[in-house]
Amino acid sequence: MRKPAAPNNTPRKVLITGASRGIGRACALAFAKQGDSLALAARSTDGLAEVAEACKALGAAEITCLPADLTLENAREACANQTGTIDILVNNAGAIRGGGLFDMDLAEWRESWELKVFGYIHLCQLYGQMMRAAKSGIIVNIIGIAGMDLRPDYICGSAGNAALIAFTKALGAEMQKYDVRVFGINPTATDTDRVRSLYRQRAEAKFGNADRWQEMLDKDSLPFGRLKSADEVAALAAMCCSEEVKYLSGTVIDMDGGARWI
Repeated sequence: MRKPAAPNNTPRKVLITGASRGIGRACALAFAKQGDSLALAARSTDGLAEVAEACKALGAAEITCLPADLTLENAREACANQTGTIDILVNNAGAIRGGGLFDMDLAEWRESWELKVFGYIHLCQLYGQMMRAAKSGIIVNIIGIAGMDLRPDYICGSAGNAALIAFTKALGAEMQKYDVRVFGINPTATDTDRVRSLYRQRAEAKFGNADRWQEMLDKDSLPFGRLKSADEVAALAAMCCSEEVKYLSGTVIDMDGGARWI
């Protein structure tokens, strides 16, 4: 794929949250391959250092590590102050545990949404204002298919994802007025540590034994007989940020391999 050039042929500046592992790490590597300048945010200092080294080896123009707890409003504001105007925001940080309505108290709901729901919204406010003023920019929200395929045993995540799907579509419709694109990606189960943790919780609830988590995966019903990789999600995000896809905004792409119709 041809690398999309910035207007003045300088590397694009890309902020990726939750960049130390999983889909966030894969996104960092994907944009590094395109020679972009990266700002990588996550809680894990060691994880960020490892990802930064990998991105450097792949050709990233510049790398800034931002160790931060993005559940905190002041941490998000500090992040925006440090990076200044960027070209692409990839909202990815978020970890909502599995469980039904009565398995999580209200404090857990608030903590989960503070990172993934309010964290996404707040970062869109902070960076969206800059992009609107610059009349240029792209916001990518990595959300999750549970916002479409609602699960009572993941009710906090399903409700939060559904809110972000609506938010992304509405914001994308508005921001196109300022030449800013906003779109989302709904991955289904991806082969990451976080997904394994969710399946362990489901196995514990069903069997009383988290080590039986692989029994929760019906590989015969999985599209292509497998979980998808984080690299596949990252490749889609990078492709949709290219100049060749400039009409894409106000939509959320379901990346489930057709699982909904199986």
